[in-house]
Amino acid sequence: MKPFVFRGKTAVLTGAASGIGEQLAYGLAQRGCDLVLVDKDAVGLKAVAGRINGAVRTHVADLSDPSAATELGRLLRERHPRLGLLVNNAGMALGGLFEQVTIEEFETVLNVNLRAPVRLTHELLPSLLASEGSHLVNVSSLYGLIAPAGQAAYSTSKFGLRGFSEVLRSELDGRVGVTTIHPGGIRTRIAANAPVGSNVPKGGEDGEQERFDRLLSYPPEKAAAEILDGVARRRARVLIASSAKVPAALSRLMPVSHMKVIGRLVRLASR
Repeated sequence: MKPFVFRGKTAVLTGAASGIGEQLAYGLAQRGCDLVLVDKDAVGLKAVAGRINGAVRTHVADLSDPSAATELGRLLRERHPRLGLLVNNAGMALGGLFEQVTIEEFETVLNVNLRAPVRLTHELLPSLLASEGSHLVNVSSLYGLIAPAGQAAYSTSKFGLRGFSEVLRSELDGRVGVTTIHPGGIRTRIAANAPVGSNVPKGGEDGEQERFDRLLSYPPEKAAAEILDGVARRRARVLIASSAKVPAALSRLMPVSHMKVIGRLVRLASR
């Protein structure tokens, strides 16, 4: 496909109230997109929209509710029968080993990180197909490439989103561009805001949280710029920061034993 042209396109962006999503909103506006911003944080969403000069519409929606995701998709399809760009960015994490989280907590992560993008894409695909040169972006994660202990729900959802993206890339080849994003340690609050499994021992997560926070150092504005550059060039996959690129390379070189090596590197980097 030809390079993606942002100017004049309508872009739907989820998870737009903070982090990478907030920076993507600013970047898309600077590149000339009309914006449709989605988040469950009404206050944060209003603040982001207020900083943008140009056409901006906002929708407050809790994507952990499957029916809300479907309803949002149908509403956006009615209002935007021709859509240039869909960015499924909203996401959440969950702390704790698989045995320490409830199935309801696990399912909530799947709803936000996987089922909502699937539902929104299904509802809005006709709008993307109706707009020549359109594009779809799914924000997966480094944990959609590797699967560390304590991230069962998050990795399951992000591996699933990666697979969903790769299938669509084959099915939509030449009609809609598809890019999968794999950020590494981006300086956002996704870890700090992550709930902890109901059966995680009290206080047991504090040291792990502090160690993990030290690894989140890559500026979100830089990550957003790399994502949009990747979209412009119709890249199939964008890995952001060395904290994603190095583990991804190790996982290919050592398909079975890479997590042991990565674990050692993480412990050294977080000292």
